[in-house]
Amino acid sequence: MNQEPRIHATTAFAHASSRPVALPVPDATGIYTFPDDLDRAHQQWTRQLLDRHRAHDHQVIELMAPHSGRPHFIEVRRPSGRPVLALEPHHDDFALSASGTFLIHPRPLTVATVFTRSTSVHPTLEDAYSSESAVSHLRDREGAAALAPLTATRLALGHKDAEAPYRPYDQARLDQITEELRAIVAAHPNAELLAPAAVTRHPDHLLIHDAAVRLGCRWFWEDLAFWSTYALAGCDQHLFYSRTRAALVPSLVDITSVVLDKCTVMRMHGSQMYPARKMYRPIRHAWTVAADLLGSSGTYAERFYRTESL
Repeated sequence: MNQEPRIHATTAFAHASSRPVALPVPDATGIYTFPDDLDRAHQQWTRQLLDRHRAHDHQVIELMAPHSGRPHFIEVRRPSGRPVLALEPHHDDFALSASGTFLIHPRPLTVATVFTRSTSVHPTLEDAYSSESAVSHLRDREGAAALAPLTATRLALGHKDAEAPYRPYDQARLDQITEELRAIVAAHPNAELLAPAAVTRHPDHLLIHDAAVRLGCRWFWEDLAFWSTYALAGCDQHLFYSRTRAALVPSLVDITSVVLDKCTVMRMHGSQMYPARKMYRPIRHAWTVAADLLGSSGTYAERFYRTESL
């Protein structure tokens, strides 16, 4: 006889004033149905926000997924504190890896995206987006929608991303991009720098990490763009720790209270993904990361790294 898979649940809030939505937590059985359960929780959360939007709650804004055209709703954030300048390789990297933290602790944010020209699109959409300009325009709109709730300023450097088979980045290109980013950093003298830790061996991530280090960056996010094939592979973890030689100290941020809003952000940056539940893989990773949250009841977390000496 078939039985409903058992899912442990925790109650989380997408905002302090919001109504609770039960979040599924993978266990020995439920881990296989987790994306579907999380999708149902996200749909329930979206309906609650839609009701508030219809009631003219101006804190709730509507986001339109660029490819699918589906509407989603999220509470807009009110940034405060020291500004942050995030240096990301591609349009989705900040959203995937660090958006939960900024949904909880919104700060004035500028995101500089380096590789904004691309031909990388979901295989089922290669006919619909058959040129570099079409793909680049879609990904630009996805990036804009993902960052809209954070009221972020976006800067595009216009470089072409790396294509498979990947090779080490060119040193001259590192020099050029570092100088372009240096001008942006100089224009934001009070901003704290944030960049990828380059857990993945993707050459674009390695290049931006190395450029950020040259520019004095001491705060890095754990890269999740290649979650399934790179960031969690044992060999990549070994290469990452060998490369950093314990110079980076990990720290965790509990994002349990905003994980459903992060799902909405991922629906924006990955509007081309099919089926949509595939976008929840980073949430699975956030659940795994939260196991290291000492003295906390947090269920989902994002991992960052800082240099040992600040």
